[in-house]
Amino acid sequence: MRANKLRLGLFVAPFHPLNDNPTLCMERDLQLAEFAESIGLEEYWFGEHHSGGIEISASPELMIAAAAQRTSRIRLGSGVISLPYHNPFNTAQRIAQLDHLTRGRLMFGAGPGLLTADAHMRGQDAREARDKLGQGLDVITRLLRGEWVTEKSSWYDLQDAHCHLLPAQRDLEVCVASLFSPNGGTLAAKYNGGMLCLAATSPDGFDTLSANWQVACDAAAKLGRSMDPGVIRCATDIHIAETRDAAMDQVRKGFATNQQYFLNQSGHLPDSPAHYTLEHLIERGEAVIGTPEDAIAQIRRLEEKVPGFGCLLLFDKNWAGTADKQRSLEMMMRYVLPEINGDNASRYQSFDWQHQNREPFFGRMMEGAQRAIDKHAAEQAKDKK
Repeated sequence: MRANKLRLGLFVAPFHPLNDNPTLCMERDLQLAEFAESIGLEEYWFGEHHSGGIEISASPELMIAAAAQRTSRIRLGSGVISLPYHNPFNTAQRIAQLDHLTRGRLMFGAGPGLLTADAHMRGQDAREARDKLGQGLDVITRLLRGEWVTEKSSWYDLQDAHCHLLPAQRDLEVCVASLFSPNGGTLAAKYNGGMLCLAATSPDGFDTLSANWQVACDAAAKLGRSMDPGVIRCATDIHIAETRDAAMDQVRKGFATNQQYFLNQSGHLPDSPAHYTLEHLIERGEAVIGTPEDAIAQIRRLEEKVPGFGCLLLFDKNWAGTADKQRSLEMMMRYVLPEINGDNASRYQSFDWQHQNREPFFGRMMEGAQRAIDKHAAEQAKDKK
């Protein structure tokens, strides 16, 4: 049995087809947050993107604020705020206010910005993004602690900057995007935060998962701290149904639509993942399209890399329609998480114990019934006398 229970969450970039109504797309994302809470998911993350036409959420903060009005328990995260795109003072102010609007349910996820096109439109050099992530995160965390900051860099100039409104949470969780480089693990350790492993089951991401976790542990040790694997989120593609064939039928059309987006970005590269078929992704372990047993096997693979990792984040790429997606999530909560967390272990033990003792238990039950029959017969005979 796990020392800490695995949590389940959703990572919503989001991905929406070009021919769909964008207003209704965002509405479905918010409705999905309501559904996720209703069946017990614990985390819901919104992304930030500014180009490409598919990932249409430019502000995770706005989506979180809207979702906070429709939910009451599920934790809501920015997955992620691209720090180089924003003045760190403004980001800190928005995060502090948003933590109050969510009643202390906010998770602050930060990253360098994934799409080079987003940086290009701002006249930024995407190659500097990771350095700016570190700079911005340093300033923001200081501001959120109540410090006053006077600091100048190539992309911000702060004078006596401070948050006159601090977050509702005293220990607001900070999470850093981690893909292939050790940068995410180093920053997570530095700020005593979590890691968003957004390429956990891609071949390169899976291969570096243990290494990046070790980087975080080593960096934390130098600071006199230890890393808790419960702060690690591993993100992947999983869709399950009663049978593998049913699951494949449910996602095939949506997957093909989604691949057009990646072909648009990297189709010119012969080895681009955009050329992979659904079967190829399944074969190499990057995606699970199958049954609860397949999902359990994938989680076990991840546990070998990072034992006790805290949360499994499912990418919502709209491969399946709403009803099939909801059914998949229900099956994850009903059959997959209980198996991983050992929630039913005592029930199985009691079931087996009852089976092992069925002969004496049943015999005593029959003896008791016979005693009652004999007693009644004796009383009837006595009355007749």
